[in-house]
Amino acid sequence: MAKKEAKANNKENKNKKSFFKGFKAELKKVIWPTPKQLVNNTTAVITIVLITALIVFVLDLTFETINKNGVDKIKEVIGTTQEDSNNTSEETETQEDNSTEDSNSTDNSEEDTNNAEDTNSEDSNASTTEGDTNNNIQE
Repeated sequence: MAKKEAKANNKENKNKKSFFKGFKAELKKVIWPTPKQLVNNTTAVITIVLITALIVFVLDLTFETINKNGVDKIKEVIGTTQEDSNNTSEETETQEDNSTEDSNSTDNSEEDTNNAEDTNSEDSNASTTEGDTNNNIQE
């Protein structure tokens, strides 16, 4: 039994030695970065991490604000803004309608004057025709 244990210990030692030999050989195959490359790569990684952290921070604040104020309050704010813009556009339309009505009323007063003149001329024509008829009857 002692021989079996000794053989097992020898195999373990050989396995350990071969593992470390293989490990050392693999580390020699690695192409290590130069100090300049190391600084550049480290700077790039830290910059990307900070930018990502900033984006997450902004999104967190945004969603926290939405949750704090509630979606309904935001809808009210948006609705108020839309109502203000609608009121402004309605006021503009009302002003345009008023100016159109003013020009229409001017046109209507001119038409009324023309209609009155036409009516007067028709009345005089009718009376002339009646007078001619009366004259014809008397003759």
